[in-house]
Amino acid sequence: MMDTRVAEADRVHSGVTAERLKKLATYAAVAVAGLLIGIKAWAWVLTGSVAMFASLVDSSLDLLASGLNLLAVRHALTPADREHRFGHGKAEAIAGLGQAAFIAGSSAFLLFQSIERIVEPHAVPQSVLAVVVMLISIAFTLALVTFQRFVIGRTRSLAIGADSLHYVGDLAMNAGVIVALVLAGWLGWTIADPLIGLAIAGVIGWGAVKILRASYDELMDREFADADRERIKDIVKLHSAVISLHDLRTRHSGHRGFIQLHLELAPEIALVDAHRISDEVEDAIRLAFPDAEVFIHQDPAGFEEHPTFPRI
Repeated sequence: MMDTRVAEADRVHSGVTAERLKKLATYAAVAVAGLLIGIKAWAWVLTGSVAMFASLVDSSLDLLASGLNLLAVRHALTPADREHRFGHGKAEAIAGLGQAAFIAGSSAFLLFQSIERIVEPHAVPQSVLAVVVMLISIAFTLALVTFQRFVIGRTRSLAIGADSLHYVGDLAMNAGVIVALVLAGWLGWTIADPLIGLAIAGVIGWGAVKILRASYDELMDREFADADRERIKDIVKLHSAVISLHDLRTRHSGHRGFIQLHLELAPEIALVDAHRISDEVEDAIRLAFPDAEVFIHQDPAGFEEHPTFPRI
């Protein structure tokens, strides 16, 4: 009984910590995006670089996406209520779809801007100032991504993961902008500026595809990874009273997971024993997956059911 109480306390503490980390990550992303927009807009006005403009547009969309994330995460963390018994975690996946749309639009816009600059090349003045601005941008972005990766590892947040993809891409983009500024401003290779702008558009577009895929998977209740499903099966089979299991179903909703399964137990055991065994298996699963809700149904071994979904 004491182990069960400790496990439940650890699970509650883990949930509270995850909520705080997710909120901090969204606030940090909004603050960094706002700062980067200010310094990049200043640098773009002075340089007129299309690569700098591409980075400015990307940061502007980052702010929009991060702001959307902030609202989505706050809503996703709202406790379950009478109308939403499984919570509001899928608000994060919906926000991911919105981010994918914003990012795809920015990719298309930058594509056209880069093509226009290829047709009509422009010199890039004040390139030294712009390089300094981009180095500052890289430093802030790297600090944010490091914190986001820590939060993702602790919470498995889709919204924070999608946001982090933006900023990981920003690191590569900012480096590309520096290369463009050096080649165009210092060496006179004006074609480098729009070509790197095209490359940045491609990176942004690929990021949109990945975010869309992850959001779709969660909204469509994609199963846990195969390794996690096998881990659940191994945990269940460790109990000496469990004969087998079937109908294992899993899904994610925000940072929460949901695990459902049927236990096969000896037909002659008492109902109270079946309940006790089920509780013990549930506690063991929760120790391995502290952010998951576990639902277990007991079946007598050898009983034939008529499932409405494939046995797994």
